[in-house]
Amino acid sequence: MDGSASRGPGGPGVSGAAGPTARPGDVAREALRAARAQARENAREPDAGRAARPGGVARPAGPGTGDPVLRRPSRPRDPGTGDRTARERARFVRESLADAFRMPSDDLPSSPAPAAPPRPAPEPDPAPPTPVSPRSMGAPSRDGDHRRTFPAFPALPGPGEGEQSRFAETWWGHAWVAALEEGALDVKRLARGRGYAQQGHVDAITVTPGLVLAYVQGSRPRPYRVQVRLRTLGEEEWDRFLATAVDRPAYIAALLDKEMPESLADCGVPLLPGPGDLEPHCSCPDRAHPCKHAAALCYQTARLLDADPFVLLLLRGRGERELLDALSRRNATRAARAAQEQEPADLPGVRATEALALGGGAARRLPPLPAPLPVPPHPGQPPAYPSAPNGPDSFALDQLATDAAARAHALLVTGRDEIGELTLWQDAVRLAAARPGSGVTLATRSLYASLASAASRTPSELARAVAAWRQGGADGLTVLEEPWDPPAGRFDRARPLLLAADLPAFRPWRNHLTHPGGHVQLRFGRDGLWYPYESEPGHDDWWPRGTPDPDPVGALTGLGTADES
Repeated sequence: MDGSASRGPGGPGVSGAAGPTARPGDVAREALRAARAQARENAREPDAGRAARPGGVARPAGPGTGDPVLRRPSRPRDPGTGDRTARERARFVRESLADAFRMPSDDLPSSPAPAAPPRPAPEPDPAPPTPVSPRSMGAPSRDGDHRRTFPAFPALPGPGEGEQSRFAETWWGHAWVAALEEGALDVKRLARGRGYAQQGHVDAITVTPGLVLAYVQGSRPRPYRVQVRLRTLGEEEWDRFLATAVDRPAYIAALLDKEMPESLADCGVPLLPGPGDLEPHCSCPDRAHPCKHAAALCYQTARLLDADPFVLLLLRGRGERELLDALSRRNATRAARAAQEQEPADLPGVRATEALALGGGAARRLPPLPAPLPVPPHPGQPPAYPSAPNGPDSFALDQLATDAAARAHALLVTGRDEIGELTLWQDAVRLAAARPGSGVTLATRSLYASLASAASRTPSELARAVAAWRQGGADGLTVLEEPWDPPAGRFDRARPLLLAADLPAFRPWRNHLTHPGGHVQLRFGRDGLWYPYESEPGHDDWWPRGTPDPDPVGALTGLGTADES
């Protein structure tokens, strides 16, 4: 075999294994034989004075092999060259042996054609992401003037079952809880909702205009998505609210102090929700109104309202910054308009220097006093009193201050204070009757209790007296509490007038005429008016009803006067 044709992938000096039909195992064996023969040859040659052999002469590579080995041309040889060559061949042998025992691939043909480079293994498909249960709606990074996120409240200590004070401390917080509880259809679900709120099952709360959102953890591992909706105010309602707030700067100061004056909430704009205004929605299968998860969110929302009344205003549609900017613009516009309309004028009177310059004695004449200032067209508005823990009732203070301003204005106009002539009991009844609304509600219970205690009466007696005062003022209260014997005349003519109107014969007693059925009564007042009263049949519990009238038949208009005799 020619040496020039014996080179192949087996490395230099290897023949007979580089043909197109060579297999990896044959190449490895031939390379191993050549390496062993070269090692034996190097061992026989002396290290010193080794001469280069003539090139082109072949000699056996080893015993029994019969394979010729090509010789390089004769040149001086570095002593370390043989070691490097042996190391390179050994490395080549290791790589060839590693490839020789590799299992053939199914993708490659078994023919001795040159093998293509191996294809990279395809990457496995990524596993589908494991669904993660939502745990929170809190996204503070998305917050703005119309979106606020509040962290979850911690669990409340102690059982405190049914204690509203654990969730609401202010009057507007109590009003929120009252709207929830008065509109609920199941008391048991409210109790469960209070328990969830006390145990801290309500996650972060997000408030946007008209909507409160949160996840509430129930009995299942996955929490429920809960929404509570509230109607937002229209543009006309916001204009009315802003106009009321600008009229009294103390309202703005109270809002900045995180207080909600009751007189501002009663300005004709429905800031606080009423029964049925809260619309809960929950992803749980319970279709109650509300379910326990929605009730828990409502109780925790009351705690938010306690801390910041601007949350209530945001629920109604306006953010804190937007409201304050609108109030600032209105304030500036009002101040500019007032400055333009106000014309500087000299104050009436005499300067002190002029008065002292006048001569003394009989010749001294003082100028006349200036005319009194004109009476204001209406009483002034007192400042807004903020609510303070364990402090006086802010609404009661506002009512007393408003009443004092009205009395002072009447005294300036008429020169008389008719209210100053009332007794303590009559004045207490008058103050209670001036409170808006009817009956003893949650908002008026404390006021009625304090006024009744000051007059040594009960709240029930005060409520009956308020009804009489609203019916006829001080005269109506006198008719309620002081029976008297009227003279002959109009009182005696009342019974024939009632009989002529197809009414039964009323039983007289002093200034009272009572229906024989015992449910309608007329009382004749000292002012000549007939005051109608009603009671449950068979009970002597008479309450003022209707409007007093000079005609006894007209006073019975609208009352049940059917013949029950």
